Amino acid sequence: MLAPQRRARAMLGDTEELVDLIPAVDPERDHVRGPQEASVTVVEYGDFQCPYCGQAEPAVRDLITDTDLRYVWRHLPLPDVHPQARLAAEAAEAAAGQGKFWEFHDLLLAHQDHLKIMDLLRYADQLGLDTNRFHDELMDHRHAQRVADDVDSADLSGVSGTPTFFINGSRHYGAYDIVTLKQAVKTARTRAGLARIPQAAHEEGTA
Repeated sequence: MLAPQRRARAMLGDTEELVDLIPAVDPERDHVRGPQEASVTVVEYGDFQCPYCGQAEPAVRDLITDTDLRYVWRHLPLPDVHPQARLAAEAAEAAAGQGKFWEFHDLLLAHQDHLKIMDLLRYADQLGLDTNRFHDELMDHRHAQRVADDVDSADLSGVSGTPTFFINGSRHYGAYDIVTLKQAVKTARTRAGLARIPQAAHEEGTA
């Protein structure tokens, strides 16, 4: 009988996975929930007006209770089908400038049918933001480039629809219900653990 580690390798194949995500997650730039040292990173390209992103949100909420997982949101507004998505993304960045990205993100996904400018200003007031600054930044499209950079990264990563998930840099092609995502996270965590074993052995051998 194969030892557990060898059996896992046989089932999962090579632990050196191709990375599909471009660029890699940068904690200095990206919006990140969860511990920096987590073994699994889930990146979602999302659109605040996309109903499928709204449907995926309960699964994401469940995922982020995992204390060994970090979650990243990147913007991919699709203005051809969701005309309010781009301004909503810029609004989330304006909120980020005042330290409230995730609170604003959560409000937007909870109220996807209410993303007009007056709605965005109301959410800013609800969160205690400086609404004059928030309003001026929206009107000046101060954060348009930040959103555009995310859109460019989606293009480089081969993403054209939302939501699209990447788990440890590899694109997730399955469904995004909680059972499927949790299984994908479990597999990624196992792969990450196996990948660390040769490195640990190498370090011991050179110590």
